[in-house]
Amino acid sequence: MGLMDKVRNVAQGAAGKVKEATGRATGNDDLKNEGKADQGKSSLKQAGENIKDAFRD
Repeated sequence: MGLMDKVRNVAQGAAGKVKEATGRATGNDDLKNEGKADQGKSSLKQAGENIKDAFRD
């Protein structure tokens, strides 16, 4: 379960970067901000996974 969650978090972060870059290139501030939000969510989820791993070991 933990590995798949980590993979999903990385994928969400990558998708966020693509959204942000697309929003920046097209001048779409909503899309750019949505991409930044996705990256932030991904980072928080990844931090949570790292904490879980620390307590498992």
